[in-house]
Amino acid sequence: MFSTLLHTLQPGDLLLADRYYCTYAIMALLVHHGVQGLFQKHAQRKPHWHRGERLGAKDHLIKWAKPPRKPVWMSAQDYLKLPPTLTIRELAVNGIVYVTTLSNPKRYPRRALAEHYRSRWTIELDLRSIKTDMAMERLRCKSPERVRKEIAAHLLAYNLVRANLNRAAQCFEKIPRQLSFKSALQLLNNAASQLLLLSGKALQAFATALLQAMALSPIGRQKRLPQPRAVKRRPKPYPLLTRPRHAACQAIRRPTNSLR
Repeated sequence: MFSTLLHTLQPGDLLLADRYYCTYAIMALLVHHGVQGLFQKHAQRKPHWHRGERLGAKDHLIKWAKPPRKPVWMSAQDYLKLPPTLTIRELAVNGIVYVTTLSNPKRYPRRALAEHYRSRWTIELDLRSIKTDMAMERLRCKSPERVRKEIAAHLLAYNLVRANLNRAAQCFEKIPRQLSFKSALQLLNNAASQLLLLSGKALQAFATALLQAMALSPIGRQKRLPQPRAVKRRPKPYPLLTRPRHAACQAIRRPTNSLR
């Protein structure tokens, strides 16, 4: 699926992705289109720091050879157009090896690149906020068209909450990413009925107080020890409903009608 999104990248963009995307074909396509990339190196690729052009401690330029086999998502003709070798930069910070097309060590220090790569985790946190905090784990619509509308409504609501968080951070000199999204969502849900009743200066004063309350809700630090990723409640010994409910109900009633 990622191959269908490559055309959306523009020259000058920076692609951050996990180690699964650290492949020769993807790196070569990024260089061809003028797009920069920063990935964590795959565990099966061992770094050889004594090779290539040394840029610093555990930081060098090295040439990758084109693999003999093409990826399954690329045609043979497109794979033949890729160069036989590719010069990329490998660097290590705190034992983690990164691969990037940003080859200038003075303009792009390795610790700055590692810190920038760690910011990719905010994407996972945003997806968790959309699915868990905004209750989008289970979609209720049945037709594809309505499912798209339901997803769009959740994304619209998420962007509105984020916009208010940014406004609160700007008004009270805070950093938006350090404010709690869940607290802001709870404040807006509790204040929704009051916002509909107020108008004029009263509404403006209430909105300012609401923004101040958002600015006073920083992201809390987890104090308890890491918990196991396991489900406590045991599932009931019933099979899954794999067909429409009315069809299952008809199947239950048929034996009773046949006996009569």
